[in-house]
Amino acid sequence: MSDLQSLYQTIILEHSKARHGAVALTPLAEAATLGAASGLRVAESHQINTTCGDEVTLRVSLSARERADAAVTDLVWTGVGCSISQASASILTDTLRGLSTTEARALLDNFREMLRSRGRIEPDEEILGDAAAFGGVSRYPARVKCAMLSWVAFEVALIEAESH
Repeated sequence: MSDLQSLYQTIILEHSKARHGAVALTPLAEAATLGAASGLRVAESHQINTTCGDEVTLRVSLSARERADAAVTDLVWTGVGCSISQASASILTDTLRGLSTTEARALLDNFREMLRSRGRIEPDEEILGDAAAFGGVSRYPARVKCAMLSWVAFEVALIEAESH
């Protein structure tokens, strides 16, 4: 195993234990009401990986600034599953929080393309940050779904939040 692969493995293990952004979620209606009072648009998505049973519920809050390119002001989630799905949700919250919706979508697209490449695309750490650690996962199609679970939840929640 190369030093880089070892580093990536360590990043995934650390995030699966630390679980940044993992919280006990309040009911969505309550969060949406509080968000609206603060000028935020709030939505969430619950996704299940039917292959292995991993689950994640991810909530996104968008700023009220420019509707066309709001900021991702907050990301929180709860879930159960393997270390890859849990680490991916943790890294997603660190990576996408604070970005504009345009920037977040571009990162999501880059992450998805890397994971679908089956190892043919080397992850760009300057673009993906810690999410580049999942580059090796792309060689294992059954694990790609685990890594993508929270990113799909983010995409669905983002579309919902933007429609408010």
